[in-house]
Amino acid sequence: MFGNKKNESSTTKKNSIIPSTTSHALNSLVKGTTLEGTIKAETDFRVDGTIKGSLNCTSKLIIGPSGVVEGEVRCANAVIEGRFDGTLVVTELLHVKESAEVGGDVKTNKLIIQSGAVFNVTCRMGAQANSNHGVPKSPKAAKNLAKSTARTNA
Repeated sequence: MFGNKKNESSTTKKNSIIPSTTSHALNSLVKGTTLEGTIKAETDFRVDGTIKGSLNCTSKLIIGPSGVVEGEVRCANAVIEGRFDGTLVVTELLHVKESAEVGGDVKTNKLIIQSGAVFNVTCRMGAQANSNHGVPKSPKAAKNLAKSTARTNA
């Protein structure tokens, strides 16, 4: 009863006030904060402030209603409620909410755009969007691709 330290230590760990590390952590840049440079994140990243530069996130990017991102972003999933301008590469799902303003170049596997969103981009979708297949390597190749596409569609 009193001498059993094994049971006592296991009870202490279960009722511990200090949380253990979780795999679902969230980085956050709050409103009123501006960050310039390169960011790398392995967990979800929420932006309610401003980022100017590049962000490489292996998880989900959330740009909140007051969030602004200008630059280059690579992530697995993205939810945009604020403003984005630049190059955005999303390997899985891009969800553009009704309050969002998105401009630039977008590559994504899947896309959801809610009514009311501003989406003025050059967009490539599908599994090949994140690879170099179908991307001309020179202006001449681009011109030939455009001619063959025009003939196919005519």
